[in-house]
Amino acid sequence: MLTGLHAIVFSPEAEKVRAFFGDVLGLDSVDAGGGWPIYAMPPAELAVHPSDTAGRHALYLMCDDIGRTLAELRGKGVEVVGDVRDAGWGLLASVRLPDGSELPIYEPRHRSPIPPGQDP
Repeated sequence: MLTGLHAIVFSPEAEKVRAFFGDVLGLDSVDAGGGWPIYAMPPAELAVHPSDTAGRHALYLMCDDIGRTLAELRGKGVEVVGDVRDAGWGLLASVRLPDGSELPIYEPRHRSPIPPGQDP
């Protein structure tokens, strides 16, 4: 039935943010037509949380070792926003995108529905 998850990041500086995903994070992409890159992502998870408002969604990057990952990103000139904090369900930080917005990244502490080393 489902074959994957397609996420969209909206930005007034889309070219800079695209360069971040391609050049800094090293994500492979294909041209979906008209110069619109679609980036390959590692396996994904989806959670549904209760909310008092409708229509709010969030995007988080995941990693195996937040310390190592943030060090690698800093080495590529990426700004890490704040200190890593323990959120219970994971070790959480954010990185600054080239448009000034923040993108959360975390090292999960919860079980994953995806077996290690396997695509869903």
